Amino acid sequence: MITGGLAFLTATLSLPVHAQDNYEIQVYAYDQVEPHHTMVELHSNFTFQGSKTSQDGLLPTNHQLHETIEITHGFTEWFETGFYIFTSAQNGQGWDWVGDHIRPRVHIPKEWKWPVGLSLSNEIGYQRRQYSTDTWTWEIRPIIDKQIGRWYFSLNPAFDRSFHGESVNQGVMFSPDLKFSYDFTKKITGGIEYYGAVGPATDFLPTGQQQHQLFPAIDLNLSPNWEVNFGLGVGLTHSTDHLIAKMILGYRFHF
Repeated sequence: MITGGLAFLTATLSLPVHAQDNYEIQVYAYDQVEPHHTMVELHSNFTFQGSKTSQDGLLPTNHQLHETIEITHGFTEWFETGFYIFTSAQNGQGWDWVGDHIRPRVHIPKEWKWPVGLSLSNEIGYQRRQYSTDTWTWEIRPIIDKQIGRWYFSLNPAFDRSFHGESVNQGVMFSPDLKFSYDFTKKITGGIEYYGAVGPATDFLPTGQQQHQLFPAIDLNLSPNWEVNFGLGVGLTHSTDHLIAKMILGYRFHF
């Protein structure tokens, strides 16, 4: 059953990315959750065209619905921590718990007035073997962004390390993410999000084995408390699921 938020997305309009595994498809911004505030987000991702057979012991991704709950609390002006609950639903498989991650993040305070926003995210956690060939992983994600007038740019050159699974011997993997957007109005921002996974950081995989995905996406700036993002992604290589829809719905609470 597709959630109401995803039904809205499909009415108005996955490709698994190694770094985010099609559960939380998002290019991170520098801004963090304010101290004493908690952001609760629902990430809804549906794969319209994906793998139709089991590969490497993984369940097929075709017509998989992923729902992720993300809870992030701001502790200080420079530190926040997020917690993720990953789930998956598919015809014939039912609804499954996939895994959990925790993500502490630090950033340069705005009072320092650096020319770009700069923060560093560390994400570590577990995912079940039928959903990922690597069950325990660690991601280090630098975040660099800049707003220039109506234009916005964000770069997330992420590095991933498996501690248990098939990628252990491959060392550190490189998964760059990128976003360009433009404020068409005070309420509507449109742009392009890119997600990639190119293999070991010191020895990229052949192009056909890499994963590259483009998402035309819309952000709705409804109020400072709300976060709304949706888009439709297309895979650019044979190793990437061809068509995925995503939606992020979040709200900031003062507690």
